[in-house]
Amino acid sequence: MFALYEQTAQQCSQIITRAYSTSFSLGIRTLGKEYRQAIYAIYGMVRYADEIVDTFHNFDKQYLLDKFRADTFQAIEQGISLNPILHSFQLAVNKYNIPLHLTQAFFDSMAMDLEGKQYTETGYQQYIYGSAEVVGLMCLCVFTKGDQQMYNRLEVSARALGAAFQKVNFLRDMESDFSERGRVYFPGVNFDSFNPEAKKMIEADIAADFNVAYKGIMELPLGARAGVLLAYKYYLRLFEKIKGIHAAEIKKTRIRVPDVQKLSLLLQTLVQQHFYAWLPVPSNKVA
Repeated sequence: MFALYEQTAQQCSQIITRAYSTSFSLGIRTLGKEYRQAIYAIYGMVRYADEIVDTFHNFDKQYLLDKFRADTFQAIEQGISLNPILHSFQLAVNKYNIPLHLTQAFFDSMAMDLEGKQYTETGYQQYIYGSAEVVGLMCLCVFTKGDQQMYNRLEVSARALGAAFQKVNFLRDMESDFSERGRVYFPGVNFDSFNPEAKKMIEADIAADFNVAYKGIMELPLGARAGVLLAYKYYLRLFEKIKGIHAAEIKKTRIRVPDVQKLSLLLQTLVQQHFYAWLPVPSNKVA
């Protein structure tokens, strides 16, 4: 009956993903079946850690994060946890040999959220790496299935994709991060005086990340490509909407992509993968 426990633990990760993110849920469901459960497991763990630092305001966040971190590494070491989210995560880590330093860097960035309100350039880069780039690398471990040469070739692109997603999130959530948590992630940016020039500099940086990420996506195994490409297209659409509004609007409006557009992107991605998988990698440069 232990198999039933593992099955229900993995189902918990799926439930969390679907409850918290329709966009990532669509992307994961587009992946080949052999990848889905591990990606659900990764998302479930990082989502819960993020919730601790972002929303558990009436509790001892430091204690909860420290405990969750300790429990995570204990689960990985022992190969079991009574926390179904961590049991699911350790299954993925141990099956795909996800390096421990990636999980360590992730928790280091989560800890920064308990203290950091304004980031220097060094702190910003450290936070981006641990909170987003390493998640891309965890997923890359799953997609490459131990092929170290492929992993090495796609590592830079995976990090760039994670960074692009996180930076778009920072722009989208700029108002809530500041008003609810007192945070401004972008170094040298003052929320009250955020202006079009600062916005354009940030957007240029994000566009560069998207451009680096795209070629790597198109070199992923076919079973992984469509799901990652869908997430890329969703965030690119969100980025384009953000670029189209004034800096002042960012400070008071949370931009989103309607569900009908998400479904349209899903269909476009599936068609592209079905009919054009054999073509050379196309250019998709983001301006």
